[in-house]
Formats: sequence, structure tokens, C-alpha cells
Amino acid sequence: MPSVLPDGDPVPPSGELPSEALDGLGSRPFGFYVHVPFCATRCGYCDFNTYTASELGPGASQRDYAATAVEEIRLARRVLGDAAPPVETVFFGGGTPTLLPAADLVRILDAIGEEFGLRPGAEVTTEANPESVDPAYLKELRAGGFTRMSFGMQSAGEHVLAVLDRRHTPGRPAEAVREARDAGFEHVNLDLIYGTPGESDDDWRASLEAALAAGPDHVSAYSLIVEDGTRLAARIRRGELPMPDDDVAADRYLIAEEMLTAAGLSWYEISNWAAGDEARCRHNLLYWTGGDWWGAGPGAHSHVGGTRWWNVKHPAAYAARLAAGTSPAHAREVLSAEDRAVERVMLELRLASGLPLADLAPQARTACARALADGLLEVEAFKAGQAVLTLRGRLLADAVVRDLTP
Repeated sequence: MPSVLPDGDPVPPSGELPSEALDGLGSRPFGFYVHVPFCATRCGYCDFNTYTASELGPGASQRDYAATAVEEIRLARRVLGDAAPPVETVFFGGGTPTLLPAADLVRILDAIGEEFGLRPGAEVTTEANPESVDPAYLKELRAGGFTRMSFGMQSAGEHVLAVLDRRHTPGRPAEAVREARDAGFEHVNLDLIYGTPGESDDDWRASLEAALAAGPDHVSAYSLIVEDGTRLAARIRRGELPMPDDDVAADRYLIAEEMLTAAGLSWYEISNWAAGDEARCRHNLLYWTGGDWWGAGPGAHSHVGGTRWWNVKHPAAYAARLAAGTSPAHAREVLSAEDRAVERVMLELRLASGLPLADLAPQARTACARALADGLLEVEAFKAGQAVLTLRGRLLADAVVRDLTP
């Protein structure tokens, strides 16, 4: 089941933010995340805040969800006030957002546009299970203002999908990409997972080949993480499956880098490759570069001006709060200057653009010099004043971050 929400400070019933959080609002990129917490089935590796029909219980329904999310969008407008800028990016995640009718997703997007306005050329993405869309659905999304699709492919191997408890048919992701292109989507991502127990190097190469043959302009490739409380973790604990191996994961990452680069996709974040700047996920870049965003939906996290908060998890509790006219926020924290500096290193060092050396504390610059000597940072970028990870540095990114932060 989904993980427990962290503790934090209380949030006023109105959702009002500290005045300092609103300072500078509009000077940073501003986005919206919309969490749709519904899934047809629960994948064995997933610990996201999602609910199948049997898990949902009374007090919440997929049918009413769009109206409830719109209420939070209206709350966001009241909280942020006139200083709120137009929205640059919108990302619908889950769960499986496309379990809702396309008209519901468009309705939520329209509410964001009505309350805040969308900047010209705004990026609007939804995640989707390949089996949850068809050509008519995709055309309705595109006509409603969506600009980008992200399909969960995970693997081309049926036996790998079985371990992950994925329910789509191999070959269907490629069909979904083609249908999205036919519907007018210029930007399409495929998500892949590597390191699943039972997956071989050849299986991973076959998955990459299948993904590239589908013709997306963006690929995300993530190492499998075994989360406590998931069905996969229980199977490993019982000895039914082996624990994923870090060395194997590193080898798979190198295979991904080689094949994706050869196909014309360049890394711009450790786990993300794109066919040029326009294909990059601008919403995720907003996260990684310290922008502001409002997260709507059960369990969604938000960040504005150094204040972070997170909503109650269950859809019924979420709906009840909003029906009562109160904020659905569970708790919040105000990040210190030191916290924000550490997060900046953790996030920006993952980017191909890197981190300015001048913005680092003296001890961190010393650590950068050591990382350079160890072949973990690019020499030319370092001379130009940027800390940029080498390929080997990407494999050891967590260790580099630890050296650069107190």
C-alpha cells in the first residue's frame, strides 16, 4: 500500500501560506501537478498513492473526481492571489489519469486556464497506460489543449512485465505512440524500467530497441527500486525473486546511454533523454531548477517560495475537506536557506547543464575538485565554472551529492 505521509507543521484551514512564501511569486516558473489516484490494478512494484476500485471505499468516486479537483484549483487561486503568474506547465500523473474520461481531464485543464491563465506555448502532459487510450480519446485530449503524452511501457519482455504485474500487451506502447502522433501530439515519452528480477541484458536491449522503433522524442529510463510494503518487496523477502543488483543496474544504464545516444536522444537529466531541447519535459525541469508548483489531488505535494506542503492521502478525505470549504493539505514545512541549498545541489547536479561552481560553499568547491580528479566531473565544464557529471559520475551521482552537501 502507499507509504505514510511525513509529519510537518499544521496548515491553516484556509490554506493560507506564509507571507514570505509569496515573495517573488511570478519571478520563478510556475506549474501545476494534478494527481489522479486511480488504477485498474496495482502493479507489484508501485508504492504511489493510488487506489483500485476495490481499495477506494465509500466517500470518493472516479465520477466526481474532476469536480473535486476543480475545487482545489479554485482554492489555489484564492491562496495565491493576484500575484499568481500564468501557468507554464501542467502535468497529470497518477495512478492512471486516462482512466478518467478525456472530457474530465480537459475540464480540469480548463479550470487551471480560467483561474490562472496558461502561458502561450504552455506544456500540458498526461501520463497514460497504453491500454487506457484509443485514437478518439487522444484526439479529444489534443483538441482540449494537451501537448504531450507519456506512456508507461516499462519493458518489451512479457516475462519482465509479469514480474512487475503490468497489464499491457507487448507492442501496444508502439501503437499508442503512433496513435498519439496521428492525433497531433508532437511530443511523446516512453517510460522504461531496468533491473527487474529475471531481466537479462538482451531483454533490456530488446526493450530499448522496441521503444526507439516506436519513434518517441523522449525516453525516461529508471532503475527498479524495491519499495517497502509492495508486493514485489514481499516476494523478494520470501525468496521468490532475487534482489536487484546495483552492478547489473549500472551495466543496464550504460547500455541505455549507448543505445539512446546512438539513436539521437541526448541525456539532459540522469534518467531522461530527449531529441533536442523542445522535446525535454519542461514540467520536470521546473521541479529540478527550483520553480514553484501547486499539486492538486490526494497526497499531492506542492512548493511555493520555499514552503512545501502535501495533501491528505485518501480520495474520500480529500473530497470531504474540499466539500467543507477547507484546504486538503495534511501538513507543511518551511525550508531553511540551508535546506534549499542542499536541494539545489541534489537536483541541479543531475542535469546535463550542471551546477554553477560559484554558487557552492567553499567546502563544496573543494569536494568538486576531488570529484574532478576522480573523473566524476567534466573537465571543460569545470573550467567554464560548471559542475557537470561525466558518464561515470552519473553512475555515482548519489556519492558525489553526499560529498558536496553537509
